[in-house]
Amino acid sequence: MYAMKLPNAHFAYVSKAKIDEYLLSPIHPDGKSKHDFFIRFGFQPNEGGKLADALKQHALEHDVVRQEQTLFGTRYIVEGFLSCPDGRNPEVRAIWFIDQDESLLRLVTAYPIH
Repeated sequence: MYAMKLPNAHFAYVSKAKIDEYLLSPIHPDGKSKHDFFIRFGFQPNEGGKLADALKQHALEHDVVRQEQTLFGTRYIVEGFLSCPDGRNPEVRAIWFIDQDESLLRLVTAYPIH
């Protein structure tokens, strides 16, 4: 098996809502544990752009570990170390998706591997 990079990774899209209302939300039912994790490494809710930028860089630097075809498009799973504001670099799994008949790569979620 060869190493594969995310297609169109330079154009990866991370929505502001995905960051503010999910990954850095202390009240989202599914996002709270992610919030707690990312806050621990120096990301702040009022500076969501830093997490978005770090996740885009993560997408560029690391290989796809698994690719899955769905009825709606293609899911890509990327694993590797995430550069964080506090200088620690935890291992993170990020899920990216390209909708059927589209080329836009968008972030679905990200969370610690361990």
